Amino acid sequence: MTEQRFASVWDAIEDTTEEAENMKIRSQLMVQLKSYITRAGLSQADAAKVFGVTQPRVSDLMRGKINLFAIDALVNMAAAAGLRVEMQLLDAT
Repeated sequence: MTEQRFASVWDAIEDTTEEAENMKIRSQLMVQLKSYITRAGLSQADAAKVFGVTQPRVSDLMRGKINLFAIDALVNMAAAAGLRVEMQLLDAT
């Protein structure tokens, strides 16, 4: 039996490198948005107002329903909250 190692869980479970990279970015954005809600002490209803979305949408975020969010939606939520998103591209090694 050979043991295969992966850099992240997304590399292990996604079919392509592109899908894994997309999921990594989405998951990082979701973690940061959830952290913002917690740090700010916001209810889901208050967070929805800040993000410009519905409360059920914030519930999906808090429950980690990653497949319901596109990168652009998460970036829009961050921007609506006055958060700045930075990106860095690195050579794959």
